[in-house]
Amino acid sequence: MTRSPARVLLLASALSAGTLLASAGCANEAALHKVTTAPSPSAVRTPAAHASPAAAPVLTPAQAQAALITDADLGAPWTPTQGTATWRDSLLKATTTVPDCQRLLDALYADELLGTPATTQAVTGLDDTDDEAQLRYQVAAFPPADVNRTLGWLKTLPEKCAHFTAATTRSGPQTVTVTEAALPNVGDARQGLHLTLTGTTPEGTPSTLTLDTAAVRIGDDTITLTNGGLANVPPEATTTALEIGARRLTDVQRQGRAQI
Repeated sequence: MTRSPARVLLLASALSAGTLLASAGCANEAALHKVTTAPSPSAVRTPAAHASPAAAPVLTPAQAQAALITDADLGAPWTPTQGTATWRDSLLKATTTVPDCQRLLDALYADELLGTPATTQAVTGLDDTDDEAQLRYQVAAFPPADVNRTLGWLKTLPEKCAHFTAATTRSGPQTVTVTEAALPNVGDARQGLHLTLTGTTPEGTPSTLTLDTAAVRIGDDTITLTNGGLANVPPEATTTALEIGARRLTDVQRQGRAQI
């Protein structure tokens, strides 16, 4: 059957419009699928998704070890440690009725000021034989939000735990004072505490344990340090350790970090 030119033109226009509508429908469906499809749960939780291209989630064990300080950084009379200080069990293993103060004592005794590291960590210990002091230094990775919360809690302790009494099994009651410790301006966030525990030794001799403790967050990694002793505890050792350690950890971070 012969169609008129007008009818042919009308049919062609209808076909063309149908094609355009179908194409537009496909495009809209594809766009809707792209917008409304959520990423997989694993993609949402992957820390690397929020890290810079040059930095992956965690340090390797070798990198964490390389970020530690050494006795050479502090100079004489500091030497590699010969073992755990005797005052740790006799004085820091203590109890009190104040919950925040008990949490602090437990953290100091366990050497976990920020909690238990979930990933790579490296630890070193140094002794000052002249002043009978011992310094413990740790590099570890913690979620930055968790670290910031703990740092905020530590900041409240000079008020909450300014003065309290702690009971020990081996050394009797100890009078504890807590003040804020001045720290060098290193890292992204930091907090330090200065503690004294005054009482007696297991032999009944009057004693005062002085303890400086600090935590510094540098990106996704942290430095925690405890410097204590029954004689003079030189504060410059804490300052030097944090200044050198922060530079060293920053240098290690620039090398890139391991994917998990």
